[in-house]
Amino acid sequence: MSIWVRISEAISALASGEGLSAVFDKLRTPRERSVAFTIAVIALGAKMAKADGLVTRDEVTAFREVFQIAPGDEAGAARVFNLARKDVAGFEEYAARIKGMFGSDSKMLDDLMEGLFHIAMADGVYHPNEDRFLERVAEIFGVAVRDFQVMRSRFVPYAIPDPYTVLGVQPDDTLAVIRDRYRDMVRENHPDRMFARGVPQEAIKLAEKRMVDINRAWEEISRMHES
Repeated sequence: MSIWVRISEAISALASGEGLSAVFDKLRTPRERSVAFTIAVIALGAKMAKADGLVTRDEVTAFREVFQIAPGDEAGAARVFNLARKDVAGFEEYAARIKGMFGSDSKMLDDLMEGLFHIAMADGVYHPNEDRFLERVAEIFGVAVRDFQVMRSRFVPYAIPDPYTVLGVQPDDTLAVIRDRYRDMVRENHPDRMFARGVPQEAIKLAEKRMVDINRAWEEISRMHES
């Protein structure tokens, strides 16, 4: 069964009034985690896309970039997104249920946040309402304020990312300490690790962007230590 068929069934259940608890209770096995992750991004992404008052073609396209949809699954994916936009549940309820489902799996919640940032920036504008939306979701997810600021600095062009912040180190740390942290992050953010957490293969763009940012931060710090 295509992942999009399974996702469509779950979103249809939401739209018919089955409720978030019942739907997510069916998606707790390791095999279903990629389905749950995709539903979470769709549900929150569809609602966030309306945070600035308009769902644009760019935002829908951004979702398609995060989730690389095979031609045969395009109709099913479009139906999922449209159903999510029509659902009456508020985004805070979605976020709370998603937090409850993934529990203490902070890396999975970080992956979700990055998917939402990607969609938010699709039209090239980071609207204040989108910022408030994402801040509230991050709060519900239990994402640390500093970690949220790191994500925002990486995705929002005018929020220039500080390389030390990206790697979670201090400017007065030795290069050896920073190098160890860099290597840990490379291992942790390898696509295979994301798949093991339950992030679907369709979301590989998230891993690619994160690795670009991590490598850029390390290269910048290395140059500063050489000079």
